[in-house]
Amino acid sequence: MMPLPFIRLMILLVSTTTPMLHAGESSAPMAETLRVAAVQLRSTRGIDANVDRMIQHMQHLSEEGVQVAVFPECAVTGYFEDEATEATAEQLASACRTAGIAAIVGTPSRDGEALYNSAVVIDSKGNVIERYHKVQLAEPWPTPGDHLSVFSIEGVPCSIIICHDERYPELVRLPVLAGARVIFYLSHESGIRQERKIDPYRAQIQARAVENSVYVVHANAPANDDLSGSHGQSRIIDPIGTILEEASMFDEESVRATLDLSLASAGNALRSVTRGPLSEWWREGIRQVRIIEAPHDSSTEDH
Repeated sequence: MMPLPFIRLMILLVSTTTPMLHAGESSAPMAETLRVAAVQLRSTRGIDANVDRMIQHMQHLSEEGVQVAVFPECAVTGYFEDEATEATAEQLASACRTAGIAAIVGTPSRDGEALYNSAVVIDSKGNVIERYHKVQLAEPWPTPGDHLSVFSIEGVPCSIIICHDERYPELVRLPVLAGARVIFYLSHESGIRQERKIDPYRAQIQARAVENSVYVVHANAPANDDLSGSHGQSRIIDPIGTILEEASMFDEESVRATLDLSLASAGNALRSVTRGPLSEWWREGIRQVRIIEAPHDSSTEDH
């Protein structure tokens, strides 16, 4: 495996802040690459039809060697105050297991009385390993989320934000300080009629990548022919802020890239902890990040 001495050194400098930072001392180094796809899906209120199309995408992408498929905000239901059942998550998890692909799926989800705007993270073995709830809301119906997280996908530490979250740099910086090297960004942004917002949307998410020296994989919904919906331009951004791939505004399509993780140093983020007057403040913030342990796989045990 590729040596990561710089990353390990920087991690050790902040290793007292959160359990994930001990990953630098692990015997299992981070994977060298990750093949990802951002799927620009046009969803309707037909949940079953949406899920069927998502499963088709996962099957095709897996055949192409994609390891992680990322779908937009509220992809399961469309961008409505509708609810998906637990059976829907189980259906998607089964599809991930069958195809051998991980998926990040936008969907409303309920926990007791609270309805969240969520992203469900499913690994390639069909385990639901995280349910992230959008923290900073632009819509009236959800309950705001209460946690940030770092989780491992195919041996790569990752985190996630949803749409309006992108305007809050700390929602990316803190998970990166806790170990994340790839950020998944799910959105259903403003439509084309709000043209003045389109360039700032791109600039904001490029900033999240470069200010943290990590990859961003962004799945957005496309525009509709009547100019409703979002505005497409799903994209994959590298750690210096360069757009590697970007989709059109109207088409349903997937953009793909193989991420070279040696470039995801998190250097700009980690310098926040080692330099300047805010180092202790950042260390305290890292403690708020939830570290998701990888599911136990009994098949890897020695007998």
